[in-house]
Amino acid sequence: MDVSSLFEVMPFARFFGIEITAAIDGHAEGRLPFREEFRSSPTGDVAHGAVAYALCDTIAGAAVISLAESVTPTIDMRIDYLRPITDDLEATADVRRLGDSVAVADVSVVDSGGTVATARGAYKTGGHVEDTAWTGGGVPVGPPGRSDDSIGESPTDERG
Repeated sequence: MDVSSLFEVMPFARFFGIEITAAIDGHAEGRLPFREEFRSSPTGDVAHGAVAYALCDTIAGAAVISLAESVTPTIDMRIDYLRPITDDLEATADVRRLGDSVAVADVSVVDSGGTVATARGAYKTGGHVEDTAWTGGGVPVGPPGRSDDSIGESPTDERG
């Protein structure tokens, strides 16, 4: 699977301007030029934290896909913001574990001044592709209070 080509047609990555520069054998790299629209305030030159998050998730996902050779939706991501983002970004990600159902990848984001964020993401590697949002299927999730056992089951009307 050509990971870079996959992300070139992904609307989200195109919208942000994220470029995958390498994705092979569980390692991925990418870049994101700073844009005025990323600023977190009308008068400042600091990007909103979601910009780093989007880059982390995309590049870590590319690293996982390079090993899994199929789409791998994000399950969870934890990010540490270390410095303000004021410049173009570059990210590097490496898969730490590729399991039958979950993969874990670490990612680091830098700008010209050094590291701005680090993150760890978990990605779904098992199950059926038709059960993911990538194919329009999605997995129904019930209202708050339902047990984890109910995830993936059809919602029911409990009003009686």
